[in-house]
Amino acid sequence: MGVTVKVREKFQVTIPENVRAQVPLEVGERVEVEAREGEIIIRPMVEVPRGQAWFWSKEWQERIARSRKDIEQENVKVFKSVKEARKRFGD
Repeated sequence: MGVTVKVREKFQVTIPENVRAQVPLEVGERVEVEAREGEIIIRPMVEVPRGQAWFWSKEWQERIARSRKDIEQENVKVFKSVKEARKRFGD
């Protein structure tokens, strides 16, 4: 069972110390707040610089997962040189 806290002015709540001890969260960090099935869910968020956001897109993460699977299954080709790789890929 959770801990009861009071909603203050501007709908602010204090996260109890025993809850903070279980979730790494620092003052000034951002959290995501979501309403789901009559409950309020608060999740710590990690902000990503705009220039790195592409890496975390669903499409890119799916590509990374496919690459890892290929590596695990040894479905890869090791080239001896850049010239050999360019020849293989038509560059």
